Amino acid sequence: MDRDYDVIVVGAGGAGLAAAHMAAQAGARVLMVEAGDKAGGSTALSGGVFYAAGTSLQRRAGIEDTPEALYRYYLHINQYKLDPALVRRLCHDATPAFEWLVGLGVDFPEENLYCSGVDKIRRGHRARGHGAEIAEVLEGSLSGLAVDMALRSRVQELLVEDGRVAGILVEGDRVTAGAVVLASGGFGANRQLLAELYPTAAAQGELSWYIGSPHSQGDGIRIGRRLGAGITRPDRGLLLMTPGWEKELETYLPPWLIHVTHEGRRFVDESCEYSILSELLNEQTARECFAIFDEAARREARSATAPNWSADRLAHFAARGQVAQADTLEGLAAQLGIDAATLATTVAAANRAAETGRDAHFFKPAEHLKPISTPPFYGARIRPAIVCWTGTGLRIDTEARVLDQADRPIAGLYAAGETTGGMFGPCYAGGGASIGNAIVFGRVAGSNAAAEARP
Repeated sequence: MDRDYDVIVVGAGGAGLAAAHMAAQAGARVLMVEAGDKAGGSTALSGGVFYAAGTSLQRRAGIEDTPEALYRYYLHINQYKLDPALVRRLCHDATPAFEWLVGLGVDFPEENLYCSGVDKIRRGHRARGHGAEIAEVLEGSLSGLAVDMALRSRVQELLVEDGRVAGILVEGDRVTAGAVVLASGGFGANRQLLAELYPTAAAQGELSWYIGSPHSQGDGIRIGRRLGAGITRPDRGLLLMTPGWEKELETYLPPWLIHVTHEGRRFVDESCEYSILSELLNEQTARECFAIFDEAARREARSATAPNWSADRLAHFAARGQVAQADTLEGLAAQLGIDAATLATTVAAANRAAETGRDAHFFKPAEHLKPISTPPFYGARIRPAIVCWTGTGLRIDTEARVLDQADRPIAGLYAAGETTGGMFGPCYAGGGASIGNAIVFGRVAGSNAAAEARP
Protein backbone atom coordinates (compact mmCIF):
# COMPACT_ATOMS: atom_id res chain seq x y z
CA MET A 1 0.00 0.00 0.00
CA ASP A 2 1.08 3.57 -0.61
CA ARG A 3 2.06 4.58 2.92
CA ASP A 4 5.29 5.34 4.74
CA TYR A 5 5.03 2.67 7.46
CA ASP A 6 2.67 -0.05 8.59
CA VAL A 7 2.72 0.98 12.26
CA ILE A 8 3.81 4.17 13.98
CA VAL A 9 4.55 4.02 17.71
CA VAL A 10 4.52 7.36 19.54
CA GLY A 11 6.89 7.12 22.49
CA ALA A 12 9.93 4.93 23.12
CA GLY A 13 9.53 4.00 26.78
CA GLY A 14 8.72 0.51 28.02
CA ALA A 15 5.27 0.38 26.41
CA GLY A 16 6.46 1.82 23.11
CA LEU A 17 9.50 -0.45 22.85
CA ALA A 18 7.36 -3.51 23.60
CA ALA A 19 4.79 -2.41 21.02
CA ALA A 20 7.44 -1.81 18.34
CA HIS A 21 9.01 -5.19 18.95
CA MET A 22 5.74 -7.09 18.66
CA ALA A 23 4.61 -5.18 15.58
CA ALA A 24 7.93 -5.71 13.81
CA GLN A 25 7.99 -9.40 14.75
CA ALA A 26 4.60 -9.67 13.06
CA GLY A 27 6.16 -8.33 9.85
CA ALA A 28 5.20 -4.68 10.13
CA ARG A 29 7.45 -1.82 9.09
CA VAL A 30 7.58 0.36 12.21
CA LEU A 31 8.48 3.95 12.97
CA MET A 32 9.06 5.00 16.57
CA VAL A 33 8.78 8.71 17.37
CA GLU A 34 10.28 9.88 20.68
CA ALA A 35 10.29 13.41 22.10
CA GLY A 36 13.45 12.80 24.15
CA ASP A 37 17.01 12.42 22.97
CA LYS A 38 17.10 8.69 23.72
CA ALA A 39 14.78 5.74 24.20
CA GLY A 40 13.74 4.40 27.58
CA GLY A 41 11.33 7.00 28.93
CA SER A 42 10.22 6.68 32.54
CA THR A 43 10.84 2.92 32.47
CA ALA A 44 14.58 3.57 32.22
CA LEU A 45 14.41 5.86 35.27
CA SER A 46 12.49 3.39 37.41
CA GLY A 47 13.55 0.76 39.92
CA GLY A 48 12.88 -1.90 37.30
CA VAL A 49 10.27 -3.91 39.23
CA PHE A 50 7.82 -6.09 37.31
CA TYR A 51 4.68 -7.16 39.21
CA ALA A 52 3.44 -10.64 38.28
CA ALA A 53 2.15 -13.93 39.69
CA GLY A 54 2.82 -17.54 38.75
CA THR A 55 6.23 -16.87 37.23
CA SER A 56 9.15 -19.24 36.78
CA LEU A 57 11.14 -17.17 39.28
CA GLN A 58 8.45 -17.61 41.91
CA ARG A 59 8.40 -21.35 41.30
CA ARG A 60 12.17 -21.56 41.73
CA ALA A 61 11.73 -19.71 45.03
CA GLY A 62 9.10 -22.20 46.15
CA ILE A 63 6.21 -19.73 45.91
CA GLU A 64 2.82 -21.04 44.83
CA ASP A 65 0.91 -18.21 43.16
CA THR A 66 -1.50 -17.65 40.28
CA PRO A 67 -2.55 -14.77 38.03
CA GLU A 68 -6.16 -15.24 39.17
CA ALA A 69 -5.12 -14.75 42.80
CA LEU A 70 -3.31 -11.57 41.76
CA TYR A 71 -6.43 -10.38 39.94
CA ARG A 72 -8.62 -10.91 43.01
CA TYR A 73 -6.13 -9.09 45.22
CA TYR A 74 -5.95 -6.24 42.70
CA LEU A 75 -9.74 -5.78 42.78
CA HIS A 76 -10.09 -6.05 46.54
CA ILE A 77 -7.36 -3.56 47.45
CA ASN A 78 -8.96 -1.06 45.09
CA GLN A 79 -12.56 -1.77 46.15
CA TYR A 80 -13.37 -2.65 42.51
CA LYS A 81 -12.92 1.03 41.54
CA LEU A 82 -11.24 0.23 38.23
CA ASP A 83 -11.95 -1.67 35.00
CA PRO A 84 -12.07 -5.39 35.90
CA ALA A 85 -11.66 -6.53 32.30
CA LEU A 86 -8.45 -4.54 31.84
CA VAL A 87 -7.13 -5.63 35.23
CA ARG A 88 -7.83 -9.28 34.51
CA ARG A 89 -5.95 -9.14 31.23
CA LEU A 90 -3.11 -7.28 32.94
CA CYS A 91 -2.81 -9.88 35.69
CA HIS A 92 -3.08 -12.91 33.41
CA ASP A 93 -0.83 -11.54 30.66
CA ALA A 94 1.81 -10.31 33.12
CA THR A 95 3.15 -13.86 33.52
CA PRO A 96 3.93 -14.51 29.82
CA ALA A 97 5.13 -10.92 29.48
CA PHE A 98 7.61 -11.48 32.31
CA GLU A 99 8.86 -14.71 30.73
CA TRP A 100 9.19 -12.82 27.44
CA LEU A 101 11.45 -10.24 29.08
CA VAL A 102 13.54 -13.05 30.58
CA GLY A 103 13.80 -14.63 27.15
CA LEU A 104 15.01 -11.34 25.67
CA GLY A 105 17.79 -11.22 28.28
CA VAL A 106 16.55 -9.18 31.26
CA ASP A 107 18.15 -10.60 34.43
CA PHE A 108 15.73 -10.97 37.34
CA PRO A 109 17.74 -12.53 40.21
CA GLU A 110 15.89 -14.64 42.76
CA GLU A 111 17.28 -12.53 45.59
CA ASN A 112 15.52 -9.50 44.04
CA LEU A 113 12.10 -11.14 44.33
CA TYR A 114 10.25 -9.38 47.16
CA CYS A 115 6.87 -8.41 48.61
CA SER A 116 6.20 -5.17 46.75
CA GLY A 117 2.51 -4.95 47.70
CA VAL A 118 0.50 -5.30 50.87
CA ASP A 119 -0.42 -8.87 49.91
CA LYS A 120 2.74 -10.26 51.59
CA ILE A 121 3.45 -12.45 48.56
CA ARG A 122 6.74 -12.03 46.73
CA ARG A 123 5.44 -10.70 43.43
CA GLY A 124 7.86 -7.82 42.86
CA HIS A 125 10.49 -8.98 40.32
CA ARG A 126 13.32 -6.44 40.31
CA ALA A 127 15.74 -6.47 37.37
CA ARG A 128 19.40 -6.59 38.36
CA GLY A 129 20.11 -3.42 36.40
CA HIS A 130 16.81 -1.80 37.41
CA GLY A 131 14.65 -0.01 34.83
CA ALA A 132 17.64 0.93 32.72
CA GLU A 133 18.31 -2.74 32.04
CA ILE A 134 14.72 -3.40 30.95
CA ALA A 135 14.82 -0.43 28.58
CA GLU A 136 18.24 -1.36 27.19
CA VAL A 137 17.24 -4.97 26.54
CA LEU A 138 14.01 -3.92 24.87
CA GLU A 139 15.79 -1.40 22.65
CA GLY A 140 18.44 -3.97 21.80
CA SER A 141 15.76 -6.48 20.84
CA LEU A 142 14.81 -4.22 17.93
CA SER A 143 18.16 -4.83 16.25
CA GLY A 144 17.63 -6.55 12.93
CA LEU A 145 13.93 -5.73 12.86
CA ALA A 146 12.27 -3.26 10.50
CA VAL A 147 12.10 -0.45 13.05
CA ASP A 148 13.19 3.15 12.50
CA MET A 149 13.42 5.59 15.38
CA ALA A 150 13.10 9.38 15.24
CA LEU A 151 14.39 11.08 18.41
CA ARG A 152 13.82 14.65 19.59
CA SER A 153 10.54 14.66 17.66
CA ARG A 154 7.19 15.61 19.13
CA VAL A 155 3.92 14.58 17.49
CA GLN A 156 1.40 17.38 16.92
CA GLU A 157 -1.62 15.61 15.47
CA LEU A 158 -3.05 12.33 14.27
CA LEU A 159 -3.91 12.06 10.58
CA VAL A 160 -7.35 10.74 9.68
CA GLU A 161 -8.42 9.41 6.28
CA ASP A 162 -11.68 7.68 5.42
CA GLY A 163 -12.73 7.64 9.06
CA ARG A 164 -9.63 5.94 10.44
CA VAL A 165 -6.27 7.00 11.89
CA ALA A 166 -3.78 6.98 9.05
CA GLY A 167 -0.59 8.50 10.46
CA ILE A 168 0.82 11.46 12.35
CA LEU A 169 1.89 15.05 11.92
CA VAL A 170 5.35 15.31 13.50
CA GLU A 171 7.49 18.45 13.47
CA GLY A 172 5.34 19.69 10.57
CA ASP A 173 5.79 16.55 8.46
CA ARG A 174 3.06 14.08 7.53
CA VAL A 175 3.97 10.43 8.05
CA THR A 176 1.39 7.84 7.04
CA ALA A 177 0.73 4.39 8.44
CA GLY A 178 -1.90 1.67 8.69
CA ALA A 179 -2.19 2.03 12.48
CA VAL A 180 -0.79 4.18 15.30
CA VAL A 181 0.09 3.21 18.88
CA LEU A 182 0.12 6.00 21.46
CA ALA A 183 2.68 5.14 24.16
CA SER A 184 4.04 8.56 25.01
CA GLY A 185 3.83 8.20 28.80
CA GLY A 186 1.73 10.13 31.28
CA PHE A 187 1.38 13.80 32.07
CA GLY A 188 3.36 14.09 35.29
CA ALA A 189 5.61 16.80 33.85
CA ASN A 190 2.67 18.93 32.65
CA ARG A 191 1.35 21.27 35.38
CA GLN A 192 -1.74 22.20 33.40
CA LEU A 193 -2.83 18.58 32.91
CA LEU A 194 -2.02 17.78 36.54
CA ALA A 195 -4.44 20.50 37.60
CA GLU A 196 -7.12 19.13 35.29
CA LEU A 197 -6.68 15.37 35.62
CA TYR A 198 -4.80 14.86 38.90
CA PRO A 199 -6.01 17.66 41.21
CA THR A 200 -4.88 15.85 44.36
CA ALA A 201 -1.29 16.12 43.13
CA ALA A 202 -1.69 19.66 41.81
CA ALA A 203 -3.10 20.78 45.17
CA GLN A 204 0.38 20.49 46.67
CA GLY A 205 1.60 23.33 44.45
CA GLU A 206 5.33 23.78 44.10
CA LEU A 207 5.93 21.05 46.67
CA SER A 208 4.86 18.41 44.15
CA TRP A 209 7.34 17.09 41.62
CA TYR A 210 7.44 14.24 39.12
CA ILE A 211 10.05 11.49 39.19
CA GLY A 212 9.54 10.33 35.60
CA SER A 213 10.73 11.62 32.25
CA PRO A 214 10.47 15.38 31.72
CA HIS A 215 9.05 14.54 28.31
CA SER A 216 5.92 13.03 29.90
CA GLN A 217 3.76 15.96 28.88
CA GLY A 218 0.56 14.06 28.09
CA ASP A 219 1.06 14.20 24.31
CA GLY A 220 -0.88 11.00 23.69
CA ILE A 221 -3.80 12.20 25.80
CA ARG A 222 -3.77 15.58 24.06
CA ILE A 223 -3.85 14.29 20.50
CA GLY A 224 -6.19 11.44 21.38
CA ARG A 225 -8.74 13.78 22.91
CA ARG A 226 -8.70 15.95 19.80
CA LEU A 227 -9.87 12.89 17.91
CA GLY A 228 -12.71 12.29 20.39
CA ALA A 229 -11.03 9.67 22.57
CA GLY A 230 -12.58 9.01 25.97
CA ILE A 231 -10.70 9.72 29.19
CA THR A 232 -10.83 7.53 32.28
CA ARG A 233 -11.70 8.63 35.80
CA PRO A 234 -9.56 11.59 36.94
CA ASP A 235 -7.39 11.80 40.05
CA ARG A 236 -5.63 8.47 39.61
CA GLY A 237 -1.93 7.90 40.13
CA LEU A 238 0.63 7.33 42.85
CA LEU A 239 1.88 9.96 45.26
CA LEU A 240 4.64 9.41 47.80
CA MET A 241 4.80 11.05 51.20
CA THR A 242 7.48 13.66 51.66
CA PRO A 243 8.51 16.41 54.08
CA GLY A 244 9.62 18.41 51.05
CA TRP A 245 13.09 19.20 52.37
CA GLU A 246 14.86 18.28 49.14
CA LYS A 247 13.64 16.98 45.77
CA GLU A 248 15.14 13.56 46.29
CA LEU A 249 13.24 10.31 45.81
CA GLU A 250 12.69 8.52 49.12
CA THR A 251 10.07 5.84 48.61
CA TYR A 252 9.80 4.93 52.27
CA LEU A 253 9.89 7.15 55.35
CA PRO A 254 11.63 5.62 58.39
CA PRO A 255 9.24 3.17 60.11
CA TRP A 256 10.34 4.26 63.61
CA LEU A 257 8.52 7.57 63.24
CA ILE A 258 5.00 8.05 64.48
CA HIS A 259 2.59 9.90 62.21
CA VAL A 260 -0.10 12.01 63.81
CA THR A 261 -3.00 14.05 62.47
CA HIS A 262 -3.88 17.66 63.19
CA GLU A 263 -5.87 16.24 66.09
CA GLY A 264 -2.69 14.70 67.49
CA ARG A 265 -3.66 11.06 66.87
CA ARG A 266 -1.82 8.25 65.13
CA PHE A 267 -3.77 6.79 62.22
CA VAL A 268 -1.62 4.01 60.76
CA ASP A 269 1.16 1.47 61.26
CA GLU A 270 3.98 3.66 59.99
CA SER A 271 5.85 0.67 58.54
CA CYS A 272 3.10 -0.25 56.06
CA GLU A 273 3.43 0.12 52.29
CA TYR A 274 3.85 3.58 50.78
CA SER A 275 0.76 3.14 48.59
CA ILE A 276 -1.40 2.77 51.69
CA LEU A 277 0.20 5.69 53.54
CA SER A 278 -0.29 8.14 50.69
CA GLU A 279 -3.92 7.12 50.18
CA LEU A 280 -4.65 7.44 53.91
CA LEU A 281 -3.24 10.95 53.91
CA ASN A 282 -5.98 11.98 51.51
CA GLU A 283 -8.43 11.22 54.35
CA GLN A 284 -6.73 13.56 56.83
CA THR A 285 -7.20 17.26 57.52
CA ALA A 286 -5.42 19.31 54.84
CA ARG A 287 -4.20 15.98 53.36
CA GLU A 288 -1.19 16.02 55.64
CA CYS A 289 0.20 14.58 58.85
CA PHE A 290 3.18 15.18 61.14
CA ALA A 291 6.12 12.88 61.79
CA ILE A 292 7.10 13.03 65.47
CA PHE A 293 10.38 11.85 67.02
CA ASP A 294 12.87 12.81 69.72
CA GLU A 295 16.55 13.61 70.09
CA ALA A 296 17.55 10.02 70.85
CA ALA A 297 15.92 8.83 67.62
CA ARG A 298 17.56 11.67 65.68
CA ARG A 299 21.04 10.76 66.98
CA GLU A 300 20.57 7.13 65.98
CA ALA A 301 18.93 7.84 62.63
CA ARG A 302 20.44 6.25 59.55
CA SER A 303 18.78 4.78 56.49
CA ALA A 304 19.99 3.63 53.10
CA THR A 305 16.51 4.07 51.62
CA ALA A 306 15.81 7.47 53.24
CA PRO A 307 19.13 9.37 53.34
CA ASN A 308 17.49 12.67 54.29
CA TRP A 309 16.51 11.07 57.59
CA SER A 310 20.07 10.51 58.78
CA ALA A 311 21.27 12.14 62.02
CA ASP A 312 23.32 14.89 60.39
CA ARG A 313 20.71 15.70 57.75
CA LEU A 314 17.97 15.97 60.35
CA ALA A 315 20.13 18.35 62.39
CA HIS A 316 20.72 20.38 59.21
CA PHE A 317 17.02 20.64 58.40
CA ALA A 318 16.18 21.53 61.99
CA ALA A 319 18.78 24.30 61.95
CA ARG A 320 17.20 25.66 58.76
CA GLY A 321 13.77 25.63 60.41
CA GLN A 322 12.39 22.95 58.08
CA VAL A 323 11.95 20.61 61.05
CA ALA A 324 10.14 22.00 64.07
CA GLN A 325 11.81 21.43 67.44
CA ALA A 326 10.91 22.24 71.03
CA ASP A 327 11.95 21.27 74.54
CA THR A 328 8.42 20.10 75.38
CA LEU A 329 5.68 18.28 73.52
CA GLU A 330 3.36 21.18 74.28
CA GLY A 331 5.77 23.58 72.62
CA LEU A 332 6.12 21.29 69.61
CA ALA A 333 2.35 20.99 69.26
CA ALA A 334 2.04 24.78 69.34
CA GLN A 335 4.60 25.14 66.54
CA LEU A 336 2.91 22.52 64.37
CA GLY A 337 -0.64 23.62 65.09
CA ILE A 338 -1.84 20.29 66.46
CA ASP A 339 -3.81 19.44 69.60
CA ALA A 340 -1.35 19.34 72.51
CA ALA A 341 -3.41 17.24 74.93
CA THR A 342 -4.15 14.51 72.39
CA LEU A 343 -0.52 14.50 71.24
CA ALA A 344 0.57 13.93 74.83
CA THR A 345 -1.80 10.95 75.09
CA THR A 346 -0.57 9.58 71.77
CA VAL A 347 3.09 9.86 72.73
CA ALA A 348 2.44 8.23 76.11
CA ALA A 349 0.85 5.27 74.31
CA ALA A 350 3.79 5.10 71.88
CA ASN A 351 6.21 5.06 74.81
CA ARG A 352 4.33 2.20 76.46
CA ALA A 353 4.43 0.30 73.18
CA ALA A 354 8.19 0.81 72.93
CA GLU A 355 8.67 -0.32 76.52
CA THR A 356 6.55 -3.48 76.20
CA GLY A 357 7.37 -4.25 72.57
CA ARG A 358 3.68 -4.33 71.69
CA ASP A 359 1.77 -1.71 69.72
CA ALA A 360 -1.77 -2.30 70.97
CA HIS A 361 -3.31 0.26 68.59
CA PHE A 362 -1.80 -0.36 65.16
CA PHE A 363 0.37 -3.46 65.74
CA LYS A 364 3.54 -2.04 64.26
CA PRO A 365 6.39 -4.59 64.47
CA ALA A 366 8.36 -4.35 67.71
CA GLU A 367 11.65 -3.57 65.96
CA HIS A 368 10.18 -0.26 64.75
CA LEU A 369 8.95 0.94 68.13
CA LYS A 370 10.96 3.79 69.64
CA PRO A 371 10.20 5.93 72.71
CA ILE A 372 9.68 9.66 72.37
CA SER A 373 11.04 10.90 75.68
CA THR A 374 14.37 12.68 75.14
CA PRO A 375 14.15 16.43 74.38
CA PRO A 376 14.31 18.27 72.16
CA PHE A 377 11.28 16.88 70.37
CA TYR A 378 10.96 17.15 66.60
CA GLY A 379 8.09 17.34 64.12
CA ALA A 380 7.99 17.40 60.33
CA ARG A 381 5.00 18.17 58.12
CA ILE A 382 4.38 15.25 55.71
CA ARG A 383 2.34 15.51 52.52
CA PRO A 384 1.66 13.27 49.48
CA ALA A 385 3.49 15.31 46.87
CA ILE A 386 5.97 13.17 44.91
CA VAL A 387 4.25 12.13 41.67
CA CYS A 388 5.43 8.65 40.69
CA TRP A 389 3.08 8.14 37.79
CA THR A 390 -0.29 9.31 36.53
CA GLY A 391 -3.14 6.82 36.21
CA THR A 392 -5.72 8.80 34.26
CA GLY A 393 -5.53 8.48 30.49
CA LEU A 394 -7.08 7.34 27.26
CA ARG A 395 -9.82 4.78 27.61
CA ILE A 396 -8.89 1.47 25.97
CA ASP A 397 -10.42 -2.00 25.74
CA THR A 398 -8.68 -5.29 26.44
CA GLU A 399 -7.23 -5.28 22.92
CA ALA A 400 -5.59 -1.88 23.59
CA ARG A 401 -7.88 -0.17 21.09
CA VAL A 402 -8.56 3.46 21.97
CA LEU A 403 -12.25 4.08 22.62
CA ASP A 404 -14.20 7.21 21.83
CA GLN A 405 -16.53 8.91 24.29
CA ALA A 406 -19.27 6.42 23.40
CA ASP A 407 -16.90 3.49 24.08
CA ARG A 408 -16.51 2.65 20.38
CA PRO A 409 -13.04 1.71 19.04
CA ILE A 410 -11.35 4.41 16.98
CA ALA A 411 -10.19 2.62 13.84
CA GLY A 412 -6.42 2.41 13.52
CA LEU A 413 -5.64 3.78 16.99
CA TYR A 414 -4.14 1.86 19.92
CA ALA A 415 -2.56 2.94 23.20
CA ALA A 416 -0.55 1.45 26.06
CA GLY A 417 1.26 2.30 29.27
CA GLU A 418 0.90 5.50 31.23
CA THR A 419 -0.93 7.14 28.32
CA THR A 420 -3.94 4.99 29.23
CA GLY A 421 -6.12 4.54 32.31
CA GLY A 422 -8.63 2.17 33.82
CA MET A 423 -6.34 -0.41 35.37
CA PHE A 424 -5.48 1.58 38.50
CA GLY A 425 -7.74 2.51 41.40
CA PRO A 426 -7.25 4.45 44.64
CA CYS A 427 -4.37 2.24 45.83
CA TYR A 428 -1.26 1.12 44.00
CA ALA A 429 -1.44 -2.68 43.94
CA GLY A 430 2.31 -3.11 44.36
CA GLY A 431 5.70 -1.95 43.19
CA GLY A 432 6.13 -2.92 39.54
CA ALA A 433 2.46 -2.69 38.56
CA SER A 434 3.11 0.30 36.30
CA ILE A 435 5.94 -1.42 34.40
CA GLY A 436 3.83 -4.57 34.18
CA ASN A 437 1.03 -2.50 32.68
CA ALA A 438 3.38 -0.87 30.15
CA ILE A 439 4.88 -4.13 28.91
CA VAL A 440 1.63 -6.13 28.89
CA PHE A 441 -0.46 -3.64 26.96
CA GLY A 442 2.50 -2.52 24.85
CA ARG A 443 2.72 -6.09 23.58
CA VAL A 444 -1.03 -6.25 22.99
CA ALA A 445 -1.11 -2.89 21.18
CA GLY A 446 1.84 -3.69 18.95
CA SER A 447 0.50 -7.10 17.91
CA ASN A 448 -3.00 -5.79 17.19
CA ALA A 449 -1.80 -2.69 15.38
CA ALA A 450 0.30 -4.87 13.08
CA ALA A 451 -2.65 -7.19 12.44
CA GLU A 452 -4.86 -4.24 11.50
CA ALA A 453 -2.23 -2.62 9.33
CA ARG A 454 -1.28 -5.91 7.60
CA PRO A 455 -4.53 -7.92 7.41
